[in-house]
Amino acid sequence: MSRLALTDQLSREYRAIFTKAAIRPERAALVSRLAARIWAEAPMARYRAVSTATGVPAHVVGILHSLESGQDFTRHLHNGDPLTARTARVPRGRPVDGEPPFTWEESAIDALCLQHLDAWDDWSVPGTAYVLERYNGFGYRLRRPSVPSPYLWSFTTAYTSGKYVADHVWSPTAVSRQCGGMALLLAMGEAGDIELDHGPDDPAVLPHR
Repeated sequence: MSRLALTDQLSREYRAIFTKAAIRPERAALVSRLAARIWAEAPMARYRAVSTATGVPAHVVGILHSLESGQDFTRHLHNGDPLTARTARVPRGRPVDGEPPFTWEESAIDALCLQHLDAWDDWSVPGTAYVLERYNGFGYRLRRPSVPSPYLWSFTTAYTSGKYVADHVWSPTAVSRQCGGMALLLAMGEAGDIELDHGPDDPAVLPHR
């Protein structure tokens, strides 16, 4: 796990980007549909069960599920690998306990606890942004600091282009076709599904870009 911590400076950056970001008009209908799917009765019941076991808010569980597998309940929350076996990709060999096939809930709880999210208590906008970026990895931040991670910001005005098209293969012109997690959070806030907590009021802006 990365040792990059959620500092005050990083919190201000996340807050500044989120405050200025808007869902791109051409993506608004799709983002709204994806957010609504997370809040549908059947999946939300499962997200709430995992939330009860881990303390991770149900909507964050749903956002991660959308990002990692398009809300496919036959896939590991760790990385989208099939539940019929332990994960083959990083993180490899999860869950350690039990035998496949795993239930989605077993795998999801393992994935969140592996990231120590059961001990995380900052679910403000900056805290959630940090969790999402850490979950996917800080590769963009560390290697391409001029490009906000599309895992968070794709389909918002904070992200334009640039992405890894394969392992260690960078394209400055490629554009992510996946809805970012913070776009989903923004849509949920706009729909009134959640009350957004922007964290401590701090006028200082230290942008990532």
